[in-house]
Amino acid sequence: MTKRERRTFTDEFKNQMVQLYQNGKPRKDIIREYDLTPSSLDKWISQHNASGSFKEADNRTPQESELVKLRKELKQLQMENDILKQAALILGRK
Repeated sequence: MTKRERRTFTDEFKNQMVQLYQNGKPRKDIIREYDLTPSSLDKWISQHNASGSFKEADNRTPQESELVKLRKELKQLQMENDILKQAALILGRK
């Protein structure tokens, strides 16, 4: 089995695929006709139904958003801590 090259789709295209599905076109026909993976189409449909947006940030749960925020904050604090450790070493040598 050969690996498929990763493709990107515009929001307009994704919206068109969701509209085809919602207008009654069978899922398997859309997948076959447009050479999509079933998981991609299913994800687009669920994202459209949940928020109307295909952006990951718009489809996060409050817990996922908080986790992303906390991870960014942790990374920032670790970086600041490393800087302070280096400064303390430099000042300790003098």
